[in-house]
Parts: sequence; C-alpha cells; structure tokens
Amino acid sequence: MAEPATATPNFSRSSAWAGLRRNKAGLAGVCVLALMALLCLVSLPWTLGRATPPGFAYLPESSRPLVAPIEHQERAGLRLPPSFWTHNAMERARLDDITQSLALRQEADQRRVSPQSLQESGFKPSPDQLAAARPTYVMGTDVLGRDVLARVLAGGSISLGIGIAAAAISVIVGTMYGAIAGYVGGRVDDVMMRIVDVLYGLPYVLLVVLLAVASDAMIDELTSRSQAKEAWIREQARMVAIDRGWEPGSAAAGQMLSKDPALRATLEAKADATGEFEPIVLSEGTRTRLDLLTLLIAIGGVSWLTLARVIRGQVLSLREQPFMEAARALGLPLHRIFLRHLLPNLTGPIVVYATLTVPQAILQESFLSFLGIGVKPPLPSWGNLAADGLSELNTIHSNWWLLVFPCLLLGVTLLSLNMMGEALREALDPKRRAR
Repeated sequence: MAEPATATPNFSRSSAWAGLRRNKAGLAGVCVLALMALLCLVSLPWTLGRATPPGFAYLPESSRPLVAPIEHQERAGLRLPPSFWTHNAMERARLDDITQSLALRQEADQRRVSPQSLQESGFKPSPDQLAAARPTYVMGTDVLGRDVLARVLAGGSISLGIGIAAAAISVIVGTMYGAIAGYVGGRVDDVMMRIVDVLYGLPYVLLVVLLAVASDAMIDELTSRSQAKEAWIREQARMVAIDRGWEPGSAAAGQMLSKDPALRATLEAKADATGEFEPIVLSEGTRTRLDLLTLLIAIGGVSWLTLARVIRGQVLSLREQPFMEAARALGLPLHRIFLRHLLPNLTGPIVVYATLTVPQAILQESFLSFLGIGVKPPLPSWGNLAADGLSELNTIHSNWWLLVFPCLLLGVTLLSLNMMGEALREALDPKRRAR
C-alpha cells in the first residue's frame, strides 16, 4: 500500500545555499568559519602529535622523550612577543640564546652526540646554522616558553569540538523530547512542558557550573573512594560505641572517633586490609577524556529547552495535516511516521537552532575553562588560555599577546557562527524570503 505524500519540506540544501549567497554577512561567516576549522583541525597532527625534541638523537630510541608542540618548553624564551612585534634588548638577547641552543642541539643530532659534549669540544655555530635554527614565534611564547600559536590552534580544535558535540547532544535531546510531547499531546504534553518550565526557571549558567563541579567531584570520589571509606569507618565506630554502652545515634560515631584516635587508626588499617577501598588509578589520558565527557554532558544537558519548545510547536501543527492523518489511517508504525513524514519538515528549525547553539556551547565551555572547571591544563582551550593571559596584564609590562590571540579567535569564531545562523534563518523563513 502506497504511503501518503508528505508536505513539502521547509528545508533544502539548494534553498539554504541560495540564501547564504544572497546574504553577504552570512557568506563571509561561512568562509571565516571554514578557514578557522581548517586551520585548527588540519594542524592537529602537529599540535597534539608527539615527537623527540632536538638534542636527544644520541640516546637509544626507547629513552628519547616524546613531547607535543603544545607542551614543548623553551625555558630561555618565556614571554617572548610575536615575531612581527618590536623586541627590546632583553628579549632579543633571550631569542639569541634560544637560537644558539637550537643550533647546538641540531648539530648534536646530526653527529649523534650529546649537546654537552659538543659544547665542551668548542663547537660554535656558523651564521648560516644560526639563521636556519632561529625560531619564528608568530604569536609569541607563554610563561613556560611554549609556542602560543600551537596552543591556540589546539585550543581551537578542543573548543570547536566540544561546542559541536554539545550542540549535537542538545539537538538530539530537544528534538526527541519536543516531538514526543507534541505528537502524544494531552497530559503527557502538559507534564513534559511543565518540566521544561521548571528547568527554564533555574539559573542557566549556574546550573551548568553546578553540573560540571558535581560530575568532577563524582569522578574524584569514584577514583579515591575516600567517602565510602569514611562511611565504613564511621559505621564500625558506631558499632563499637554501642558495644561500650554509648547511646545509639548519629553523633556516637563522631564522638568515639574524636575521643579515641587509636580506634580511628585501627579502623583505617582494617579498611585498608579489606582491599575494598583501594583508589582507582586513572591514566592522564583517561582522566582527560572523562573530564571532557562530563563537560559535554553538563553543557548539552541543559541547552535543549528552547529547541524542545520549537519542535513541539511544529509537531502540534504538523500532526493535524492531511498527510499525517492519512499516515495514521494506513497504520504506519510510529518510527516510520517520524522518519518519513515529521523529520523532513522539522529539518529547517533544527538546522537553524544547531547553528545558533554551537556558539552558545563554545562560549559556555570557554567560560567554564576560564573559571578553571572546564578543560584543565596542560590541555589548552581558548578559555583557559585567556585565563592564563589575564594574569599577564599589568601596568609595568603587559604580555598582551597571551590574552589577545585566544580572545580574538574566540570572538571571530562566535561572530562567524552567529552570522551564518542568522543567514540560514532568513533563508529558511518564507516570510523573510518574500521580502
């Protein structure tokens, strides 16, 4: 049996692209955003990839250190301004020291000897070697002598990735929630929308911060098991207090432990002997992934409310259309009705909302990282890079590049995303297209 014809979807790639081409600001936003994403993503093998720094080729391969460019430090070159900026005498001297050291290490790598032995032999780099070894810091160096360009590009990849992933979570949750509420209707719709109203009444940013802090504390507890161990000790102390004739109650355990330090030491030793409360050791990479996952859930878990209301309204309008009544009369399963008849007509609002949600998610991640509860060092993001640069501003000598470049790239990205979202909204709105 043939399915009923659906209504003409309100979104198509041709109409969206035609609308972007007519909107100069939207087209500029798309171009800038594509360039930014290309620079950040293509540079990932360089910024996050690990390699042996110069001066260690003489060591056995298993003993050579592996350092990523975002972590590589040139301690003699800390706080160097960008290459295009004017350097004072002290900064030029430090840059010359780095050049001498790099030329020495490169020559040591070629001869497969240590830089110390080569220096003791009286080796002096030639002018050509110094010119080849002279580093170029396009965006300067930070307080540890790390290349700001590498850290800004890696931080952009992390911020963009978190923003896109959090927006995807928000779109999926909001679409499903709003579609269910609008399609089912009745009391289910009333209850679901009242939940949305309650969540809307909560402070949005504060809720994200609380979720991020709570999830971080839960991970710490799961790895340390300190609270579980303390609860076991207090329960054992309560039983001891009862055996000694104390009145049973919640304060008995605390009083017993405070008055008898030897009892606490005995119970702690007994808890350690059971092996139930041994800390779970997580590698640095695993802990970083868990932190990023909790950040995604915290941001994406509270960003779906507006989309849920929009999708609910669209579904309430669509479900009364003739093609929907015909689909229900034919006995089509619910998933087929949603995928073939509802979703194509919801694509326009979803796309527009997603383009406007990504900058919001990026800004929230940067804000949390700026406060120190988002992406944590040594992993960079535009938020924690800006936080590091803020402390370098003073009235005597301000290292302005540490704050300007992360904030500049963050602002340009957010502006481009918002311009693209506004252009898509105008392109997909029939009333605005008519004007």
